[in-house]
Amino acid sequence: MTAARTIVITGASDGIGAAAARHLHAAGHTVVVVGRDPAKTARLADELGTTGHVADFARLDDVSRLAAELLAAHPRIDVLANNAGALHESYALTADGFERTVQVNHLAPYLLTRLLLGNVLAARGRVLWTSSAAVHTVRTLDPDAFGTPDPDARYRPLYAYAEAKAAGLLVMAELHRRFADRGLATAAFHPGLIASNFSADGDGIVGRFYRSRLKHLLAGPDAGARQLVHLAQDTTWEPGRYYERGRPARRTPPVLADAALARAVWARTEDLLASHVD
Repeated sequence: MTAARTIVITGASDGIGAAAARHLHAAGHTVVVVGRDPAKTARLADELGTTGHVADFARLDDVSRLAAELLAAHPRIDVLANNAGALHESYALTADGFERTVQVNHLAPYLLTRLLLGNVLAARGRVLWTSSAAVHTVRTLDPDAFGTPDPDARYRPLYAYAEAKAAGLLVMAELHRRFADRGLATAAFHPGLIASNFSADGDGIVGRFYRSRLKHLLAGPDAGARQLVHLAQDTTWEPGRYYERGRPARRTPPVLADAALARAVWARTEDLLASHVD
């Protein structure tokens, strides 16, 4: 039997995150749920008899507060599952001055990882990212422009989402390069096309799809949660890789082959978040 672990899951108030939390709790782990919706997060925490935390990743101060709460409550963190994410179909800047999609999907998860990293390293733990097959569409990233897109350029929501997820993939690889020799295991995975509330409040084609009956043709959240559960508790997988369908992807996303780009995106992200990590 797998030893009991303390597992923090973001985006856990619904969908894949909630399904994974239930499975991991049933397996005997201490699951800490993080969500944006206070009522849903509290309901799941009560159901599991565990701790719930609320944070809006569109506000970096929320992420810093969340990290402080987690560090105070859980000196040992075995697994951080960066599952929170969203596809926003209109261009908007957050209160922090970043494009909303890149902040929610990359900058905020990076900040949380950075602030919790000492505790995860002390546990020789693992950091996981819920990614997307959309990363295959990204050939490269411009670190100098990353995080501060031109507001006059045409906003392409699907590509903005793909770029943000690709940035997370690069950070995952760079974390592996920097800290694997200290026992840290990292991975990212595509959960598949899942019937969830992902982007259901959007006003574009993606939002309309997730509100339509067609959504029910997709796999359920339990199917998407399987890889997260496997990566969180099993030891039979190879760290530093991107997974699809429970195994390393047959095609490596183009950006993942570029170690220099991973270092550049890491450095750029550090610069963008410098005031929050000092």
